Amino acid sequence: MTEFSPAQKALAAFNERYELCGPFDDDWVEQCLAAALEAVADQVVPPAVILEYYERNESPVLGKAIEVRNNLLAIADELRGNTTTETL
Repeated sequence: MTEFSPAQKALAAFNERYELCGPFDDDWVEQCLAAALEAVADQVVPPAVILEYYERNESPVLGKAIEVRNNLLAIADELRGNTTTETL
């Protein structure tokens, strides 16, 4: 039996779920991408770290990471059709 890569396994699991759960709304791809971007943004800078940063305002590197996080969240909002993004 062929061993599948993690990406292939994830795709197979997704396809299986899609078959079981469908049909989806027309914008299901955008919704999935938005959720994935939000998860990535939380990995770049967890929300708890943001609060600590604003309390001390010490790290320019963390400031740049927060900017990246906000950009990812803005893209997710755009994919969801929300144009009123609140950034941190």
